Amino acid sequence: MIEMPKLTARQQQILELIQSAIANTGSPPTRAEIAAELGFKSANAAEEHLQALARKGAIELVSGTSRGIRLKGGNQRSYQESTFSASPSGFSLPLVGRVAAGSPILAQEHVDQTYFVESSLFQRKPDYLLRVRGMSMRDAGIMDGDLLAVQSTRDAKNGQIVVARLGEEVTVKRFRKTASHIELLPENPDFKTILVEPGEPFEIEGLAVGLIRNTMMM
Repeated sequence: MIEMPKLTARQQQILELIQSAIANTGSPPTRAEIAAELGFKSANAAEEHLQALARKGAIELVSGTSRGIRLKGGNQRSYQESTFSASPSGFSLPLVGRVAAGSPILAQEHVDQTYFVESSLFQRKPDYLLRVRGMSMRDAGIMDGDLLAVQSTRDAKNGQIVVARLGEEVTVKRFRKTASHIELLPENPDFKTILVEPGEPFEIEGLAVGLIRNTMMM
């Protein structure tokens, strides 16, 4: 077995920051967020450390997105891309396709099929898989056709990626609550922030706790 080269104290700190961000919000931090958290003068300093972590095999860097960081090997905790494989240490999850207006997200008519997934893929157990439509969350690494693992809940903290119901539509966005309204933030500059004013129909359906990208299904 080939051991990963030893990390410096600073590299270990950055790796733990990435792991924490993924576990808490469902996606890795940007270079600017790493720089701000660790007191670097610029995002370039964060990039240099990320490149070193990538050379040592701790992470994989994905070009073209501001959050293009993937954990590798034993560094993975909760937000992972994988292919499906049957395992005795797993569980079944319903795959939700298009959600009809006004009906529960897990209504039987919305379930396209059921998949068996390994429990080790997720730190927090999901309740269902939701097929992503569109590219509004591209820079968080969530692409059209991906299967988003969702844990059912009605509560969310600022910065977490949520599945939200807006009237008759269901959307995946980053959640932010202010004193006067709720913002649903895309991770793609081509899309606008959705503002939810008090009194407007809105409900959180769940939190993103993982991602499955199976190229054989796309």
